[in-house]
Amino acid sequence: MATSSFVLSDQPAHSQHSVISNKEKYQSTLLIKRIMPSTLTENVRKTVLENGLTVLTKEVHTAPVVTVQVWYKVGSRNEEPGVNGIAHQLEHMMFKGTRNRPIQFGRLFSALGSDSNAFTSYDQTAYYGTVERNKLKALLVLEADRMQNSQIEPEQLASEKRVVISELQGYENSPEYRLNRAVMQAVFPNHAYGLPVGGTKADVEKFEVEQVEKYYRNFYNPDNAVLVIVGDFQTANTLETIKETFGKIPKRQELVVIPPSSPSSPSSPSSPIVLREPGVGRLLQVVYPLPDANQPDVPALDVMDYILTEGRNSRLYQALVESGLASEVTASVTSLRESGWYEVLVTAGSKQDLKKIDSMLSSAIANVAEKGVTSEEVEQAKTQLIADVILSNRDITSQAMRLGTDETTVGDYRYTDRYLAAVRLVKPTDVVTVINKYLTKEVRTVGFFEPTQKMIAEVGDKPDSAQTTENFSPLAPVLPSEVMKYLPPVDLATDAIAQILPQEFKFTNGLRILLLPDRSTPTVTLSGHIQAGTEFDPDNKAGLAAFVSENLLNGTNNKDVLTIAKVLAERGASLDFQTHREGVHIEGDSLAEDLPILLEVLADVVKNSTFPVKELELHRQQTLTDLQLELDEPSEVARRIFVQSIYPKKHPLHTFPTEESLQQIQRQDVIDFKAKHYRPDTTVLALVGDFDLDIVRSLIKNEFGDWEVSGQAPTLKYPTVSMPEEIVSVNPVLPDKTQAVTYMGYTGINRYDPRFHAALVLNQILGGDTLSSRLGAEVRDRQGLSYGIYSYFQAGKNVGTFLIEMQTSPEDSSKAIASTREILQQIHQQGVTALEVETAKRTLISNYNVSLANPEELTDRILMNEVYGLDKVELHSFTDKIQKVTLDQVNQAARELLHPDKIVVVTAGPSVLAEKNMR
Repeated sequence: MATSSFVLSDQPAHSQHSVISNKEKYQSTLLIKRIMPSTLTENVRKTVLENGLTVLTKEVHTAPVVTVQVWYKVGSRNEEPGVNGIAHQLEHMMFKGTRNRPIQFGRLFSALGSDSNAFTSYDQTAYYGTVERNKLKALLVLEADRMQNSQIEPEQLASEKRVVISELQGYENSPEYRLNRAVMQAVFPNHAYGLPVGGTKADVEKFEVEQVEKYYRNFYNPDNAVLVIVGDFQTANTLETIKETFGKIPKRQELVVIPPSSPSSPSSPSSPIVLREPGVGRLLQVVYPLPDANQPDVPALDVMDYILTEGRNSRLYQALVESGLASEVTASVTSLRESGWYEVLVTAGSKQDLKKIDSMLSSAIANVAEKGVTSEEVEQAKTQLIADVILSNRDITSQAMRLGTDETTVGDYRYTDRYLAAVRLVKPTDVVTVINKYLTKEVRTVGFFEPTQKMIAEVGDKPDSAQTTENFSPLAPVLPSEVMKYLPPVDLATDAIAQILPQEFKFTNGLRILLLPDRSTPTVTLSGHIQAGTEFDPDNKAGLAAFVSENLLNGTNNKDVLTIAKVLAERGASLDFQTHREGVHIEGDSLAEDLPILLEVLADVVKNSTFPVKELELHRQQTLTDLQLELDEPSEVARRIFVQSIYPKKHPLHTFPTEESLQQIQRQDVIDFKAKHYRPDTTVLALVGDFDLDIVRSLIKNEFGDWEVSGQAPTLKYPTVSMPEEIVSVNPVLPDKTQAVTYMGYTGINRYDPRFHAALVLNQILGGDTLSSRLGAEVRDRQGLSYGIYSYFQAGKNVGTFLIEMQTSPEDSSKAIASTREILQQIHQQGVTALEVETAKRTLISNYNVSLANPEELTDRILMNEVYGLDKVELHSFTDKIQKVTLDQVNQAARELLHPDKIVVVTAGPSVLAEKNMR
């Protein structure tokens, strides 16, 4: 849920993840449980400095990277009506610079190549960065500086309040968010847990410098903070550095905690809360109050949640989704410092009644309470929970997150040890007990979202003078020399990184596999690619490629859908297929011992899927509901119209699914598409993990060796697309949305373009990072016009798209677009500086090296290098190619690839925006 954490991000809002739901919260560090003999925190060391700073250190020497995180014990729990959102506002201000370093800290983190961000939640605010190990001290110096020296200037607060309001408007666009706000306020009418974490526009607008400074002085001090360091470092040396950097910060005695009202008696309205607002798709939300994280019932509640909602075999999925009443059901247990809740969210099926769904939901839960659960269900849920913990937290950032959450939420970094020991002891009777104790109709709060009808209208298909002639000339960019001036010194790297390359094998049927053993965790990550993407969709049956991939797991010659789901769930393994433009991406994860099962299921579904009629029709209804919901999101509407404004009809990129095209798809179409495009000679598999090369090669040969191929693989030739002759501006109207989303761009380059690496450096300078790029520094940071603005060159086998994406308040869209075009013009004509190029190269190289420490990113990188036909040494030579990019090459790329006057601009949002532009 968007309400659980607010992230200062340079990524689109839809990719942000919650940090406090228990499905993630307790799936965070069990990884080490399988490696170590006793407890997952066995090699964690806790040190408390004289000034009260708690330091948690954990050496993990599997990759030459380290994560540094500072957690403050303050969140929205420490707020009250009138100052709701002040913790979140302060989090934003912490990037604005200090007395010692009056510069946007995002620029400093970017120059270090740190994967840095921050979030505010109910019980804590955290700042985190992951870097190459030789930059550890530099990161510590920066965090110590902003713990005591941050400056909150009136002008900067004013611009950042606009950014926060833009962020909140993005969340307000979502009916799910608005419904959750109303329900949570009813559940906790007298406690801060009922307030939205990010605040409200009304409160944010009123914040004064003195208020924010008071919160900073009150809560940001060493005795209210936890410093967590996990990765490749030496504890003794690092503790000495910490004492040097943080030890001098004085303890502040005047800590004043705003006492929240008692959470012991949450409210429960007898009748549902009903929101009748513009939107599409009916939603049902049910919230049950739960105890705080330290209460002994929490482990049984999590096991209960898995039994009720995890996977195709779960009780609520069977009762609501398989019956066609709902298209989706999700749930999560939230356990916090002072209270908790169980939240169930149901997306109704087309034309289904919410009262009927609510009645069926209550009946299904009552049925479980009355008839009980089986030992098999409980053991499967426990296995899934434990495997999810291991598989979702193989990287050091996640391991540190777990320690920080435990220490700040319940005051004990070893909390998850106790929790997991208790999970193993959960019995069927315990699950029934907690259902009877907490999931009663008397205590629950119910919310209905009943959408009012609306139409999407398109306004304008020609340049808008209001968008293209305003001249908001940006200031001169922050000089890279200023960044260097304030950057702490970096330790010299001590030794080179070992460059291990994957082994490549090709079978006689054309299947290619790449294998890289990695013993650091007892897991295996599988990535795959099949050349069966949306580019092959027929014009009148758009959505067919996705229909095929998303139904592969719904039955084969000898296993039905529930059997397949059970085989994977019993081992906590996951297998997923996602359809992209140029192919279907396979994602699989399992514990090392369960790899044979994962490969067996994968081979069975790609070779023998049968596409049962019942499952196809259920999927069609779910897809139609999803389409309705997507077309209510400004980002999706803007993306569709943007792409279709660049690529003409009959181009493989022009086609998008519609209700009509999805209704046209027949079962025989699905069968034929699968037979034509799912072939071993267009399939690549990459595996990284704890396995023996020869054994895995043999396993794959046994499972896939008989996959036959006939004839030549289908191919496509993309037609050449010319640039627009002028600025093309389109404004689709989505009534009653609070935030506008803009896409700007045109056709770009492919992966083989000789300018590819120079384009990456250029993009990093232009908009590769919301806090440190030219676009970010001007449009977001100085003018406060956008919560997020970023640019990309999407480059695949075929020519992709260059695009800039931003989210703005509707009234700020024109100004943000004009400023963006000014910056494009500036770089196109004047180029960039040598220091900008060197800084961007260092950032790209550092980020790349950090990414290779994450098994999923490493596996994907190996896979796509093979798909693009690159040499396998590209895995390590990529950084050399970036390093060799010259200033002249970047400036040539700027002249050839940036076209501010030949650009498609699509802004989707409220009608006020279109009316303004049409004057």
